[in-house]
Amino acid sequence: MSGPSHAPGGGAQRYALLSIAAALATISLKTVAWKVTGSVGLLSDAVESVVNLLAAVVALWALRFAAAPPDAEHQFGHAKAEYLASAFEGLAILGASVAIALTAWERIADPRPIEQAWLGIGVSTVAAAVNGGVAFVLFRAGRRLDSIALRSDSHHLMTDVWTSAGVLAGVALVELTGWHLLDPIVALGVATNIVWMAGRILLETAQGLLDRTIPETEKALLEALLARYRDNGVELHAVRTRQSGPVRFVDMHVLVPGQWTVQRGHDLCEEIEREVRALLPRASVLTHLEPVDDPVAWHEPGSPPAPR
Repeated sequence: MSGPSHAPGGGAQRYALLSIAAALATISLKTVAWKVTGSVGLLSDAVESVVNLLAAVVALWALRFAAAPPDAEHQFGHAKAEYLASAFEGLAILGASVAIALTAWERIADPRPIEQAWLGIGVSTVAAAVNGGVAFVLFRAGRRLDSIALRSDSHHLMTDVWTSAGVLAGVALVELTGWHLLDPIVALGVATNIVWMAGRILLETAQGLLDRTIPETEKALLEALLARYRDNGVELHAVRTRQSGPVRFVDMHVLVPGQWTVQRGHDLCEEIEREVRALLPRASVLTHLEPVDDPVAWHEPGSPPAPR
C-alpha cells in the first residue's frame, strides 16, 4: 500500500497571498468610490470586497494546514482543511448579502442623490479590472493544482466583477436619469446574485465533505487501466475511490490464484499501485490481496458473484 499523499501547498499559498493583496487594493478603491458618491450600490460592492479579504485569509490558513504531511492524529493527511475555507467563504458571502439587502432596503425608504458619480465609476472600474485579472489567475491555478479553496476564491472574485459591472451600470443610469431609487434596487440585485454564488460554493463543499468519488474523467482512466489487468486474468473488485481536496484515495481487492506465493501476489499489487499513482499522481492506493478460488473473497458489497 502506498502512503497517504498530502496536498501541494507552496504554489497554492502564493496565489492566496495574491488574492489577499488584490482584496486590500480593491477595498481601498471601492471605499473611495463609495465615499465620494454616497452610493449604496458602491457600498455593497465595497462590502463584498471585505468578504473577499476575509475569505482569502482563511484560504491561506487552510492551504497551509492542508499542505502539512500526515501525523499521528491525522493519518490520512490534512487536505480536507480546504473545505473549511470553502465553507467559510460561502457563509461569509451569505452574510454579506444580508447586510447589502438591509442597507438597500433602508435606502429605498430614504432615497438620496449620488454625488460625483463619474469619479466613483472610474475608481470602481479600476478595482473591477484588478479583481478580474486576479480571478483569471486563481481559476487557472485552482484547476492546475486541483484546489477547491482557490477555485472558490476565483468564483467569488468573478462574482465581484459582475457585481461591480451591475453596480456601475446602475450608478451611471441614476446619473443619467435622476431616478435615485435605481441605486438601492441594483444593490438588491447584487445581494441576490451573491446568494446564488454562495449556494454553488456550499454545494461543492458539501460534496467534498461527503467523500465524493473522483471525477468521471479520472474514473474512466482508472477503469481503462484496471481493464488491462482483467484482460490478463487478474480479478479486481470492490474498487472504491474518494477525493479529499487535491488528494485521491483508491482501494481495491486483487484476486489471484490461491497457489501463488505471497511474494508473487505482493509484486502484482505493487505493480498495480505504481500504475495507479502514475495515472493519478496525488493518489493514495490500497490493495487487498485475496485468493480467487475462495468464495469468501467475493463476499463484498457491490462485487460480482464468484465464478462457478
